Amino acid sequence: MNIKQLYYFLCLVLGLAACTADSDNQAAESGKGGSMARFAIKGDYLYTVDNFQLKVFGISNPQSPDFKSSVGLGNDIETIFPYQNHIFIGSQTGMLILDNSNPEQPTLLSTYSHVRRCDPVVVQGNYAYVTLRSGGTVCWGGTNTLEVINISNLQNPVLEASYPMDSPYGLGIDGKNLFVCDGGSGLKFFDATDPVKLTLSKQINNLDAYDVIPWRNHLLMVGKNGFYQYTYEGNLVSSMLIGN
Repeated sequence: MNIKQLYYFLCLVLGLAACTADSDNQAAESGKGGSMARFAIKGDYLYTVDNFQLKVFGISNPQSPDFKSSVGLGNDIETIFPYQNHIFIGSQTGMLILDNSNPEQPTLLSTYSHVRRCDPVVVQGNYAYVTLRSGGTVCWGGTNTLEVINISNLQNPVLEASYPMDSPYGLGIDGKNLFVCDGGSGLKFFDATDPVKLTLSKQINNLDAYDVIPWRNHLLMVGKNGFYQYTYEGNLVSSMLIGN
């Protein structure tokens, strides 16, 4: 199993776990996936993206997924992140916001555009957090940044702050804790008590970070050399290393 296979396996396990967790609840609202994921579980539906479109599958009967619809999204689609009644799509040219009031047929609500970069996104409250990575033939050139976007008006997303990064990939947020995988510069911990004025509180340098999933006060992080589990304070709990 290579590192990307491990990552998608981890996203799948967490998605299924979140949908079946807590015996006191009939079902959790959605699965738990990473910001670099190309699929997500929301209630009784599975959403997947390829380079051009979103596909919706009913999974009320997990043994027999039922294709519901597809939604054209344009070109260079990369990631998917469901939040409440909306779906946030990361592409190489911007962030797309879809209204998911009808879970079988999401509709495009608005688009936040930026210069051509690789672009995962996570959302909490009235803010979306986006990393823009340059370099290589896919992500083109330019600066590497973390952007904070005000989405209080979902039809008119507005950039409020930008923070320089080195080579950012995935990110995750839980309450006041924002975590950014900055490639060869490691895993960065930000205090997001003020969702716009972020403060770097810790940085772990001795790893090449790819994506992170905050999950029940633990970070599940995939890096170049394996899978790591940290506390929110940055203490290593466990690791599973994989050869290059």
